[in-house]
Amino acid sequence: MPTDASHKLIPMTTFVLEYYAHEGYADLQTLSLMNNYANFLKQILVLGMFVPVDSQGNVLKEPKNYTSWKSLEHNDGERTNMAGFEEYGEYQKAERKCLFEGFRVDYNGYSKVRIVASYDPSIELSFNKSDLMPTGFNDVESLTVFDDIFLTSNALKLIGIKDRK
Repeated sequence: MPTDASHKLIPMTTFVLEYYAHEGYADLQTLSLMNNYANFLKQILVLGMFVPVDSQGNVLKEPKNYTSWKSLEHNDGERTNMAGFEEYGEYQKAERKCLFEGFRVDYNGYSKVRIVASYDPSIELSFNKSDLMPTGFNDVESLTVFDDIFLTSNALKLIGIKDRK
Protein backbone atom coordinates (compact mmCIF):
# COMPACT_ATOMS: atom_id res chain seq x y z
CA MET A 1 0.00 0.00 0.00
CA PRO A 2 1.17 3.52 -0.67
CA THR A 3 2.44 5.51 2.27
CA ASP A 4 2.29 8.94 0.67
CA ALA A 5 -0.04 11.14 2.78
CA SER A 6 -1.91 12.37 -0.30
CA HIS A 7 -3.14 8.82 -0.80
CA LYS A 8 -4.61 8.48 2.71
CA LEU A 9 -8.04 9.47 3.90
CA ILE A 10 -7.59 12.08 6.64
CA PRO A 11 -9.91 14.41 8.59
CA MET A 12 -10.68 17.78 7.00
CA THR A 13 -8.82 19.76 9.65
CA THR A 14 -5.67 17.68 9.10
CA PHE A 15 -6.02 18.12 5.33
CA VAL A 16 -6.27 21.91 5.64
CA LEU A 17 -3.42 22.22 8.16
CA GLU A 18 -1.07 19.94 6.19
CA TYR A 19 -1.85 21.66 2.91
CA TYR A 20 -1.24 25.13 4.34
CA ALA A 21 1.99 23.96 5.98
CA HIS A 22 3.33 23.23 2.47
CA GLU A 23 1.68 26.01 0.48
CA GLY A 24 1.62 28.89 2.98
CA TYR A 25 -1.13 30.85 1.23
CA ALA A 26 -4.64 30.46 -0.13
CA ASP A 27 -5.54 31.11 -3.74
CA LEU A 28 -8.55 30.07 -5.78
CA GLN A 29 -6.99 26.71 -6.62
CA THR A 30 -6.32 26.02 -2.94
CA LEU A 31 -9.85 26.99 -1.96
CA SER A 32 -11.23 24.80 -4.74
CA LEU A 33 -9.19 21.87 -3.47
CA MET A 34 -10.51 22.43 0.08
CA ASN A 35 -14.07 22.55 -1.24
CA ASN A 36 -13.55 19.37 -3.29
CA TYR A 37 -12.16 17.51 -0.29
CA ALA A 38 -15.02 18.67 1.94
CA ASN A 39 -17.55 17.47 -0.66
CA PHE A 40 -15.66 14.18 -0.97
CA LEU A 41 -15.87 13.62 2.79
CA LYS A 42 -19.64 14.26 2.78
CA GLN A 43 -20.41 11.55 0.19
CA ILE A 44 -22.73 8.81 1.42
CA LEU A 45 -20.91 5.47 1.53
CA VAL A 46 -21.86 2.77 -0.95
CA LEU A 47 -20.36 -0.66 -1.55
CA GLY A 48 -19.06 0.29 -5.01
CA MET A 49 -16.63 2.75 -3.42
CA PHE A 50 -14.71 -0.24 -2.02
CA VAL A 51 -15.17 -3.22 -4.35
CA PRO A 52 -16.32 -3.62 -7.97
CA VAL A 53 -20.12 -3.87 -8.28
CA ASP A 54 -22.59 -4.12 -11.16
CA SER A 55 -25.18 -1.47 -12.03
CA GLN A 56 -27.54 -2.84 -9.35
CA GLY A 57 -24.85 -2.66 -6.65
CA ASN A 58 -24.19 -6.41 -6.50
CA VAL A 59 -20.61 -7.52 -5.89
CA LEU A 60 -18.86 -8.66 -9.06
CA LYS A 61 -16.74 -11.78 -8.87
CA GLU A 62 -13.20 -11.26 -10.12
CA PRO A 63 -12.80 -13.08 -13.44
CA LYS A 64 -10.38 -15.99 -13.64
CA ASN A 65 -6.78 -14.85 -14.28
CA TYR A 66 -7.91 -11.21 -14.14
CA THR A 67 -4.67 -9.91 -12.62
CA SER A 68 -2.62 -11.48 -15.42
CA TRP A 69 -5.07 -10.27 -18.06
CA LYS A 70 -5.05 -6.72 -16.68
CA SER A 71 -1.24 -6.59 -16.62
CA LEU A 72 -1.08 -6.95 -20.41
CA GLU A 73 -0.31 -3.59 -21.99
CA HIS A 74 -3.26 -3.68 -24.40
CA ASN A 75 -5.72 -4.18 -21.51
CA ASP A 76 -5.26 -0.65 -20.21
CA GLY A 77 -9.00 0.08 -20.07
CA GLU A 78 -8.93 2.04 -23.31
CA ARG A 79 -9.91 -0.83 -25.62
CA THR A 80 -13.41 -0.85 -27.06
CA ASN A 81 -13.21 -4.29 -28.70
CA MET A 82 -13.26 -6.93 -25.97
CA ALA A 83 -14.77 -9.84 -27.87
CA GLY A 84 -14.66 -12.84 -25.57
CA PHE A 85 -13.51 -10.73 -22.61
CA GLU A 86 -16.61 -8.66 -21.84
CA GLU A 87 -16.64 -9.91 -18.25
CA TYR A 88 -13.07 -8.69 -17.78
CA GLY A 89 -13.89 -5.29 -19.25
CA GLU A 90 -16.99 -4.91 -17.05
CA TYR A 91 -14.98 -5.82 -13.96
CA GLN A 92 -12.17 -3.42 -14.91
CA LYS A 93 -14.67 -0.59 -15.47
CA ALA A 94 -16.29 -1.22 -12.06
CA GLU A 95 -12.87 -1.48 -10.40
CA ARG A 96 -11.92 1.96 -11.73
CA LYS A 97 -14.97 3.48 -10.00
CA CYS A 98 -13.73 2.41 -6.56
CA LEU A 99 -12.54 5.23 -4.32
CA PHE A 100 -10.68 3.18 -1.70
CA GLU A 101 -7.77 0.81 -2.33
CA GLY A 102 -7.16 -2.67 -1.05
CA PHE A 103 -10.62 -3.84 0.01
CA ARG A 104 -11.86 -7.37 -0.62
CA VAL A 105 -15.09 -9.20 0.08
CA ASP A 106 -14.74 -11.29 3.23
CA TYR A 107 -18.33 -12.56 3.32
CA ASN A 108 -21.15 -12.30 0.81
CA GLY A 109 -24.27 -13.74 2.41
CA TYR A 110 -28.00 -13.51 1.95
CA SER A 111 -28.50 -10.23 3.81
CA LYS A 112 -24.99 -8.81 4.37
CA VAL A 113 -21.73 -8.18 2.55
CA ARG A 114 -18.67 -7.81 4.76
CA ILE A 115 -15.51 -6.28 3.34
CA VAL A 116 -12.08 -5.93 4.91
CA ALA A 117 -8.93 -4.02 4.01
CA SER A 118 -6.45 -6.57 2.67
CA TYR A 119 -3.60 -4.66 4.35
CA ASP A 120 -5.32 -4.46 7.77
CA PRO A 121 -8.08 -6.99 8.60
CA SER A 122 -9.17 -4.87 11.58
CA ILE A 123 -10.63 -2.39 9.06
CA GLU A 124 -13.96 -4.04 8.39
CA LEU A 125 -17.31 -2.77 7.08
CA SER A 126 -20.63 -4.56 6.72
CA PHE A 127 -23.25 -3.54 4.16
CA ASN A 128 -26.93 -4.50 4.26
CA LYS A 129 -27.92 -6.09 0.96
CA SER A 130 -31.39 -4.56 1.12
CA ASP A 131 -30.16 -0.95 0.82
CA LEU A 132 -26.40 -1.50 0.29
CA MET A 133 -25.69 0.90 3.15
CA PRO A 134 -22.94 0.21 5.70
CA THR A 135 -23.72 -0.54 9.31
CA GLY A 136 -22.26 2.08 11.67
CA PHE A 137 -20.81 4.42 9.04
CA ASN A 138 -22.72 7.04 7.06
CA ASP A 139 -20.33 9.07 4.96
CA VAL A 140 -16.70 9.08 3.85
CA GLU A 141 -15.78 11.36 6.74
CA SER A 142 -16.90 8.70 9.25
CA LEU A 143 -14.08 6.48 7.95
CA THR A 144 -11.43 8.88 9.23
CA VAL A 145 -11.57 6.99 12.55
CA PHE A 146 -9.33 4.42 10.82
CA ASP A 147 -5.64 5.24 10.56
CA ASP A 148 -5.05 3.69 7.16
CA ILE A 149 -7.66 4.04 4.44
CA PHE A 150 -5.98 4.59 1.08
CA LEU A 151 -7.47 6.51 -1.82
CA THR A 152 -7.49 5.33 -5.42
CA SER A 153 -6.46 7.40 -8.44
CA ASN A 154 -10.16 7.96 -9.07
CA ALA A 155 -10.66 9.47 -5.60
CA LEU A 156 -7.60 11.70 -5.98
CA LYS A 157 -8.94 12.89 -9.33
CA LEU A 158 -12.33 13.74 -7.76
CA ILE A 159 -10.58 15.78 -5.07
CA GLY A 160 -8.27 17.49 -7.56
CA ILE A 161 -4.99 15.99 -6.38
CA LYS A 162 -2.57 14.80 -9.02
CA ASP A 163 -1.82 11.11 -8.59
CA ARG A 164 1.89 10.57 -7.96
CA LYS A 165 1.93 6.94 -9.07
